[in-house]
Amino acid sequence: MMDAIYLLFGQGRDLDPLQMSVRALVIFLAALVLIRVSGRRSFGQRSPFDSVVVILLGATLSRAIVGASPFVATVLASLVIVVCHRLLAWVCMRWHAVERLVGGVEREVYSNGAFNENELRAALMTSNDVRESVRQKLGSRSLDKVAAAILERNGEVSVIRKEP
Repeated sequence: MMDAIYLLFGQGRDLDPLQMSVRALVIFLAALVLIRVSGRRSFGQRSPFDSVVVILLGATLSRAIVGASPFVATVLASLVIVVCHRLLAWVCMRWHAVERLVGGVEREVYSNGAFNENELRAALMTSNDVRESVRQKLGSRSLDKVAAAILERNGEVSVIRKEP
């Protein structure tokens, strides 16, 4: 049995194409399970908090495919990352202060016909960034039809039209 596992998975960095392919298949299936454990939020919200999990999982699991780290230890480390993400998301649901710390806050960078310089500065944005979002979202060069522009927690700018 152990010989068959070694033959299929190999050991260390000296992997043949079959061994690397088998590892890739197993890691693909493990990643699907980890994504389900992590929840839809990790891959749907695209917040910086959620992006950390995506980046870490990709970096960690790739090491198992190429044999740069022990296979089982790498999969277990990935499970720890996912469980930590899930636990932190649960904590954020219960404590608003932690949610603000981890997820950030939205910032109203434009409203009532004027840019909010304090919010722009806090967001490290310029008025040109807001104008670009208006062009992309409304297809307009003018801010005349914009009631507000809000930098959301995921980094996107929401543009709210004025009521007709």
